[in-house]
Amino acid sequence: MEERNEMQEVKNKDRRRFMEISAKFGFTAAVVALGNGFLWNTEAVAQTANEEKERQKNAKFTMNLATAYILGASRSYPIMQWNFKDNVENTTNGQIYVKLAPGGQLGAGSALVQKVQGGTIQVAQHSISNFAPFAPAADVINIPYMCGENQQFINLVTSDAWKSEINPKIEAKGFKALWYVNIDPRTCAIRKGVDGPIKTPEQLQGIKFRVPGSKILQKFYQLLGANPTPVAWGETSSAIKQGVADALDPAVGALYVFGFKEILSWVTFNAAVPDAQVYSCNLEWFNSLPKDVQEGVEFASDITFRQNLAMVPAARAFSMAEMTKAGVQFYAPTPAEKEQWVAKAGAQLPAWDDIKKELLGSVDKFDALQEAANTFNGYYVHDVS
Repeated sequence: MEERNEMQEVKNKDRRRFMEISAKFGFTAAVVALGNGFLWNTEAVAQTANEEKERQKNAKFTMNLATAYILGASRSYPIMQWNFKDNVENTTNGQIYVKLAPGGQLGAGSALVQKVQGGTIQVAQHSISNFAPFAPAADVINIPYMCGENQQFINLVTSDAWKSEINPKIEAKGFKALWYVNIDPRTCAIRKGVDGPIKTPEQLQGIKFRVPGSKILQKFYQLLGANPTPVAWGETSSAIKQGVADALDPAVGALYVFGFKEILSWVTFNAAVPDAQVYSCNLEWFNSLPKDVQEGVEFASDITFRQNLAMVPAARAFSMAEMTKAGVQFYAPTPAEKEQWVAKAGAQLPAWDDIKKELLGSVDKFDALQEAANTFNGYYVHDVS
């Protein structure tokens, strides 16, 4: 308890310092100082503030970039927003100035997607599940055991099949997917008071499983025998604490960064679906940029994507270490147990055919995407197990 109070006091001091720097040098300078770890170095902050002013003054275009996460979140949840800002400004030779809006300042989830589509902001980072209502074809990744493992997901979204089948459908809705963020697979995490670990689907019978708005994920947990319980993300923590829900499925990094470590007992790495994110861009704005600037943004996207892949195992290790300190335990199913999950609710079941046709037009197109998910094409990422 004493250690926890000390940590909270440090956070409070950092928060007060951030507000102080923001008032004196401007919000952007405070954001950059926080992202680079020199919030308490006044001289470095002053120099950064001057550099930011110069960058902004000399830029021809401004990219407003919004996320739901604070800058320090990448240590456990590698969305790399600071890296992306830096890379875009450098690869466009300063022609674009990236103005960060982290920590949910401009909203989170579907609210950010809507603002990108409407052109209120140029770029936002959000989950593919929140992307789905606006660009439904992308929701195909939530069909279980199609691309649940990190390597499968990365194979898929960098494949020619994805670029020719899914990207045009996304662009038809007014978006350009700049790059996809690998976090880790979704999990099966249970609250304290529920017997664990969950090794096989049979143990989920009657479990109240918190689900997001994705109809595909709701159907997945129905097939597993759980009781899908839709709960808004902002209410999920209290729902788990109160027993309104017994389990939830975010990646371990998300469970840590959103403060679930005190209320969970076990986390199972069943790897059914990727807990994936995307940086979406307003297509009209992107197309309005000169060709060389467009190429710079795409190069920055590729650089940051590669940085994200390298960061995944370190972020996971940090999250697991911190959650272990709080008493959370972890379990990876054996191959035989994994087969039971796949047999019960996997993409091979006819129960998914209607959704495949709805999203893609045919089952054959889904099969082509699944083949792409299982074909290595040069990008390596570490998997949980």
